[in-house]
Order: sequence, then C-alpha cells, then structure tokens
Amino acid sequence: MDITTTAREPAAADGVRTGTVLDLVIPVYNEEAGLERAVRAARRFLDTQFPYAARLTIADNASTDGTAAIARRLADELDGVTLVHLDAKGRGRALHTAWSGSDADVLAYMDVDLSTDLSALLPLVAPLVSGHSHLAIGTRLSRTARVVRGPRREVISRGYNLVLRGALHARFSDAQCGFKAIRADAARQLLPLVADTGWFFDTELLVLAERAGLRIHEVPVDWVDDPDSRVDIVATALADLRGVARLARDLTAGRIPLDEVRAHLPLVGDGRTSSRPTNLLLRQVVRFALVGLASTVAYALLYLVLAGPVGAQAANVVALLLTAVANTAANRRVTFGIRGRDRAALQQGQGLLVFGLAWVLTAGSLALLHVAAPGAPRTVELAVLVVANLGATVLRFVLLRGWVFRRAHSATPIEGTVR
Repeated sequence: MDITTTAREPAAADGVRTGTVLDLVIPVYNEEAGLERAVRAARRFLDTQFPYAARLTIADNASTDGTAAIARRLADELDGVTLVHLDAKGRGRALHTAWSGSDADVLAYMDVDLSTDLSALLPLVAPLVSGHSHLAIGTRLSRTARVVRGPRREVISRGYNLVLRGALHARFSDAQCGFKAIRADAARQLLPLVADTGWFFDTELLVLAERAGLRIHEVPVDWVDDPDSRVDIVATALADLRGVARLARDLTAGRIPLDEVRAHLPLVGDGRTSSRPTNLLLRQVVRFALVGLASTVAYALLYLVLAGPVGAQAANVVALLLTAVANTAANRRVTFGIRGRDRAALQQGQGLLVFGLAWVLTAGSLALLHVAAPGAPRTVELAVLVVANLGATVLRFVLLRGWVFRRAHSATPIEGTVR
C-alpha cells in the first residue's frame, strides 16, 4: 500500500499563478545520509529563485534505513514538502505513483545527489508552462553542457544513447540524465503506456513521446558525477538493453496505442510526428540483412581465394576491407535510401571505422581459434569467421543507423530542441 503525507502548500509569489504549477519529485531509496541536505537546498531554491508556485515531493520507494523517517519529518517541518511512500522498489514506479497523484500543471524530477545544477530548473520548466513543449530533459551531451564525470560513465552513457538511436530511432540526446519534466496532460496519456518500473522508465517515456509526435525540449546542464553513487551500472545497463529489445518489439508489432495519445493531445508547432511509421525499422532490418547476406557470401569467396596465397589473417583483412566498402555503399542506397554524393566520402570514412571494429572482432576470433586449435582446417576457420561476422553485422547495423546515416533517417528534427 502507498502512504502519502501532504504538507502545507507554499504561498504563491505576487504576479504568478496561485495553483501549484510545478511538482518536483525526488525519488529516493536508502538515502538517509544526503536526503535532508538535498531537500533543504531544493526547497530554498524554489522559495527564493523560482518564479512559480512549486511543491517538492519526496518519493520513498521502500527504503530500509532511516530515509522514510527523515522524509516524514521534513514534510511536517517545511512548507511545500510532501512525502509519498511506496512499499515496492523501483525508480520508475516511484515517479509513476507521484506524478499520477499530483495536481500540478508540470511534473518534474531530479536526483537526490543534486548532480544537476538547480539553475537549469527554470529553463527546463518554462517551455512546458508556456505550452511550447510537452516534455523537457536535461542533457549532459550538448556541447554547451559542463560535465564532470569519469571515463567509464561517459563511455557507457554515450554508448547507450547510440544504441537508442540505432535500435529505437531515438532523437533525444540524453536518456539517462536525472533531470526531466513533463506536462500533466501529456503524463496522463503516456504514463499508462509505460511498462517499466525501474531505470528504463525515463527512456521508455521519451521514446513513446517521440513516437506520438510530442515535442521534447532539451536543456544543456552543468552536471557533476556523484562519487558515492550506489547504482549498479552493469546490472542497470543490462536491464536497459532488455527494455530496449522489449520496446522495439512492441513498437514494431503496433501493440502500443499511440494514436490515442495523438487524439487526446494537441500537437504543438506544425504537428509533425517525430518518427517514421513503426515498420520503418523492420524494413531497414530486412534490407540490411539482404545486403549483409550478399556481403557475407562475397567475403567468404574472397577469403577462400586469398587464404592460400597470402595467409589467413591477411586474407581476412583484405576480404573485410573490400566488402566493407561495398557494404557501406549498398546500405547507403538500399537500406537508408540516400542518393547523391553529399557526405558520401565522410560516410565511407565512418564506415571504415565500423569496419575496424568488425576486424577486431573477427581477427580476435581467429586468433583465439589458432590458440585453441593450432591445426584447424580452413573450413573450421571459415565457420568461426562467419559466426564472428554475424556478430559484427549486428554491431554494424546499430552504428550505421545510429551514427553514419543518422541524419538521413531523422531528416526532420524535433522543433524547439536544443542540440
């Protein structure tokens, strides 16, 4: 059972709306050490530097330490602080519950570690209050963002967003930044469609919003990594990848009723949807598979012809290089429908970088085979390399779609989005 304790609402400042405009949620789990500091800092900012009437909601999702007691004391002591307690874990579940029960016009959340500078809150919320956009997100990947974090998190974050671009045709730049806002009318339509209750909640919400044609505003933020973060990065990443696969299947099969969202929400701007039809990805996968099949056959023939005269490793490099050039050109025209010479040289260069990754994968597989079975016949070598090439093919599709040819299949940017 969810238990909600509501504190007194803050008094509205002169010249602004009298209702609760913003409900800023802080989802927490076992955060007794830093909760009070974060809540007092955020409430002080809302009272002194934020022009709209705002509530601060602590969403405690099944903490087992003293977090709930601290949150309850703060809700009793401070004007405009509310506690929502859940008996089950999950950040997505906490946000879903807190947002669904709110009467505010705009719903937002931020991480309890205050990694994001609060000065970005007004630029985040203002486009939603004005009706310019439906959702807003903080982005750490903009050129104007100032970010302090380790290389591991940087690589994981950028890699994850690249996967989203390739697999889900996502065009927002930062799915994982804990600093987002949504208009209440958009939340009422989208929240029932979001299945995830954990860390993938943000990504799923944003992808569904894009597919429904809603406008997403991006705000570059100043962000400092919390060195004491207890998030299990590996487990979270695996769960997110499973979420990507599930969401891609549901969208491709047309199981999510996004037409109802479009019917109930007036689209801002010119009303263009932010994504192609849901079967675009399926068509691209089929065409890419056909091009890949032809490339694999060509690769196998070249390898068999060259392996005798030049050796296995050299034959692998030459066969991969020749088929990579042809593969990039074929995918450019057939899979992604690009005509003309514009950016062709650049895309071939990027395609060669993708080839480099494929070469590392296949050469590494061949080297491991020679270590494990030094006298393996050519047919076994070929079988190992074909399997390695299949894995490299999946990687190549994600990189080609999400990086090399991204501009081609996302020709119409989301209006109002800061890049």
